[in-house]
Formats: sequence, C-alpha cells, structure tokens
Amino acid sequence: MNFRKQEIITRIIFAVALCLINNAYSFADSVVVTKFGAKGDRERLNTHTIQKAIDYCSNTGGGEVVFPKGTYITGTLVLKDNVTLFLQQAAVIKGSEDKLDYPILNDFKALIYSGNAKNVAIRGYGTIDGSGQAFYQKDNSPGRPILVVFDNCINVLVQDVFLCNSAMWTLRLHKCDGVMVNMIKIYSHDNYNNDGIDIESKNVIISDCKIDTDDDAIVFKSEDPGCVVENVTVSNCIVSANCSFIKFGTGSHGVFRNVTISNCSLKKSSLSSKFHPWTKTVWGVTSPITGISGIALEVVDGGIMDQITISNITMMDVQTPIFIRLGKRNKDERIGSLRNVIISGIVATSQSFISSSITGVPGMNVENLTLRDCIFNVKGGGSVVDALKDVSEVPNYYPENRMFEQMLPSYGFFIRHGKNIVLDNVQLRYHSGKEERHAIVAEDVSSLQIRNSMWEKPVGSLESIRIKNCPGLIELNNKELKKEDKNDSN
Repeated sequence: MNFRKQEIITRIIFAVALCLINNAYSFADSVVVTKFGAKGDRERLNTHTIQKAIDYCSNTGGGEVVFPKGTYITGTLVLKDNVTLFLQQAAVIKGSEDKLDYPILNDFKALIYSGNAKNVAIRGYGTIDGSGQAFYQKDNSPGRPILVVFDNCINVLVQDVFLCNSAMWTLRLHKCDGVMVNMIKIYSHDNYNNDGIDIESKNVIISDCKIDTDDDAIVFKSEDPGCVVENVTVSNCIVSANCSFIKFGTGSHGVFRNVTISNCSLKKSSLSSKFHPWTKTVWGVTSPITGISGIALEVVDGGIMDQITISNITMMDVQTPIFIRLGKRNKDERIGSLRNVIISGIVATSQSFISSSITGVPGMNVENLTLRDCIFNVKGGGSVVDALKDVSEVPNYYPENRMFEQMLPSYGFFIRHGKNIVLDNVQLRYHSGKEERHAIVAEDVSSLQIRNSMWEKPVGSLESIRIKNCPGLIELNNKELKKEDKNDSN
C-alpha cells in the first residue's frame, strides 16, 4: 500500500470516527445522557453522569441534553449557560431520596438548580419528580430541596414538562430577568409548603398551565427590599390549591409592579390537604376540599404594590374569594403601600362564612382600588350577633382570611382603612343558609363609591350596607348618602 492510499484510508477512518463522536455527543445541537453513562433503570444514581453531559454541552457551545425513555435517579443537577434539558415522552428525572445528594448552592437546595446562567431551558413531555414524601414533613422545615430553582438567570424557558411531588416549593423563579413558562403541569401534594410557581423576577410570561398544589398555587414574592417584581403576565391557567390560588406575599419586602393576571379558572384541588387539617374547621366550611383565598394581595413587610390588574377569573370551592391586606406585621417594618389595583370580571362561589375583605391598618390605607363587573355567590350563615361584633385590628398577625379570629360583620365585603375605593356593578348573593349580616361594611374609608351594584338583602332587621366614619364622597348606586348618614349609617 503506497503512502497516498494509506493517507486516504486514514482520513476515511478519522472521518467515520468523528461522525460517530458527533452522533454520540452532538456538538451541533444535542447530547444524549445515556451516551455519558446515565441509566434510566430506577436504581442507579446518575448525578455525576448527567452533570457531565450538561457540562459538556455548555462547554461546546450549548444545545439540548436529551433524556430518553426511562427513570433517572439523581441528586442536584446544575443547569448551565445555553443548555436545554429535553425530556422525551416517558422520561423521568427522579430525585434521590438521600438528603446528602442535595448540596447547598447559593442558599438553595434543589433537584435542578441554575444560578447566574443565561439561555437555559427545561422542555419536553417527560416528568421531573422530587420524591417529596421521602423528606422530613413539618411546616417550614429546613433542608428540603425545591424541585426547580432558577436563580438570577437571564432568558429562561420552562415548557410542556410535568413537575410533581416536590419536597418543598415546586418552581422558584428568583431574581431572574426574562422568563417564559408555558403549557406545564404541576402536581405537588407530597409535603408541607408545596407551592406551585413562586415568582420573584421581572419580565415574566406564564401561560396555559395546569397547577394543582397542597399549598399556594401561583405566588408572587419579594423577600428582599431591593427586589422589584415587575412586568409579569399570568394568563389562561387552570389553578387548584388547598391554600391560596393566586397570591401576592406573604413575603413583601420589595416591590410588586405592573402585573396582570387574566383568563384563569380556579377550582378545588384533587386532594384534601393532609398537612393543613384546619381547612376543614373554618367557619362554615363543610366541603372536604377548599382553597383559602381565590385572590390574595398582601403587603405586610414594608413593600410596595402598584399597578396590578386582575380580570376574567372564575373560582369555585374557595373559602374567601378576595383577600386584600396592607399591614405591618413587625414593629420595625417600613410603612408599605398598596395602590392602583383593578379587579374585574370575577365570578366566584364561596364555601365559608368568611367574607371578602379589603383592609389596611390605622395610618396605612389601601388606595385607588376598583372592583368592577363581578358576581359573588357566597355561603350564608352569619347572625346578627356576628354583625355587631367589633373587628380587631391585629396589625402584626399573619395575613390570611381567618386572621381576625371571628366571622366578619358582612357576608360580601368588609372594607376598612381605605381611600378611593370603588365597587362598580358588583352583585352579592348568598346560598346554602340564612344570612343576617350586612352585605357590605365600610369603616374609615375616604371617598368610597358603590354604584350600579346589587345585593341580596340580609334576613332580619339589619340593612344591607353599613357605613362608619367614612368622610368624603360616598355614592350608593349613584346616589350620594345624606350628610347626616356619612358618619354612621345602617
């Protein structure tokens, strides 16, 4: 064989070898985890081999790390720049049941963690299962891994995947910029604090998702005074929870701004909560499965909430449809604000005697809030005695519908410490029992307008509307109350 022929054969062999390598590791687009030694056999711990595939993909320009059919046991995986985890149908990333397989990364424990990365994604029709039942079960117990955390990332995509059985929260978006969450499903009932999506980021789009959780389903948080949660849209989701369906807070140290939520259906969870048995003992609750609040807006840590719109929401199986609270739960907390909110197109049927409420505390008013084009079918059962009780301020209590520790004096809305509050075309009716409380009670509200609205009159001697210490313009169905009635009117 002459030198020329040998060179040609050598080049052919090299080309074939290069082709095989490219097929195995896919320099161009994708890397298959099984080519790096991962086994989808439900037995082997694959943390090292999967991480090797992620690192390789990121270091060679990025692309997809593909999980074929199988169940891959793993501890913490770190998702890096320009990498997409792609789960084929019937592929399962399943969290190890050994807590030692989850190191702390920037104060987080997670099954999948991505920190300070850009252009990262999780896609496909497979499942990420956190094995949450294997971890210590206690409310706010530390050391449990969140299922997926994106921490200070830029350009994040989560699409199509099924996220389930977290040991803690399910999907946390922490200080990210540019996030899209689309068509995912979440089912999380394995442990305490099983939130669905926790949003502490900006420029976020969440759409067409189905979420079913033991704790809060969609939660906006601002744990850091310097954190601004802004430019967020949530739309076209089906949401179920045993706590709050859609919630801002409880962590509310920073800013919530320019957020819109629309076209969502809220309904009961698929499971009664085994971690929150008190949900069955709240006033009037007889249904085995209910959510605490449909829409909860809470600023209690000195933060700011401004420019929020919520529209076209239906809700069933909820204890309290609307819960809005501006408070100061710690004495040294800054004075926060909650203003410029429009809630419209709500149709709700409730399953407790705890009415909706809009409350501040003395010196801190909820401002510029409009409730428009809404129908509330609430559970009746309150008495005259309930209507005549004074409601404690409880400024430093944990914000939740039952925080006042008594039934409120209204069956529809209790409004206190507000300014420029408008109820326009709001219908209030009660079902399932005799209701003797007022439809609406307003105390210390400056410039209250109730117009074009309807309510079912309570049984007994009490009038529908009670107004107390409400200076300024008061419209009652476009007719201003007489001056002598403005301070204390039944």
